[in-house]
Amino acid sequence: MTIVSEYEDGGQPAWSNEATHRMNRMYRWQRFIYDATRRYYLLGRDQLIAELVPAPGATVLEIGCGTGRNLVQAARRYPQAVFYGIDISTEMLTTAIASIARNDLTDTVRVAHGDATNFDPSRIFAVPSFDHVMISYSLSMIPSWQDVLDHAVSQLKPGGRLHIVDFGHQERLPKIASKLLLHWLTLFDVTPRRELLDVLKALAERHHANLDFNRPFRGYAQSAVLTLPT
Repeated sequence: MTIVSEYEDGGQPAWSNEATHRMNRMYRWQRFIYDATRRYYLLGRDQLIAELVPAPGATVLEIGCGTGRNLVQAARRYPQAVFYGIDISTEMLTTAIASIARNDLTDTVRVAHGDATNFDPSRIFAVPSFDHVMISYSLSMIPSWQDVLDHAVSQLKPGGRLHIVDFGHQERLPKIASKLLLHWLTLFDVTPRRELLDVLKALAERHHANLDFNRPFRGYAQSAVLTLPT
């Protein structure tokens, strides 16, 4: 299994070079310990997977799939669905491909190199749209995160669902814990999106969609499911 690229014809835009190099520098070595360390503070990922419940034959895309951890977990849980993932970091995708192969999931999970704001699933996966799109702890690392949400919704089928989990405001945590966490996150260029609820409300209104929004773990995280009308 190799990394599929949306830009194999050599027409790479500027974002691909700059963002890919930046993310590769960050994760070139971290990818080997990423899953072992992130399990303690990327809270809510398993709940997101549990709430997917894709129908047999449904297509599920993860934006910012990283090491493939969520894709592997979801594909094991829902073997009758088909899973796809994109990421800007080819280093992380290398780890994802190895994990997918190690778990014997190459028939049901595919990953590709692409930009979350403008990827073309028809080109890289030969799939025009998806039943589910999930974004787990990626919006807080992408500067143009609102564009990611717009593009994600545009890739959903009628009745499709967008599933999100990311860092929250930590409003119900002790102040010292919240302050230390936010400072630590800045070291990794992570910024909790305080406007997420308002942006999702506007997105739901624009698409006449239903929005379910929560702030679990005392506000440590924020999660949402946006469901398009059928």
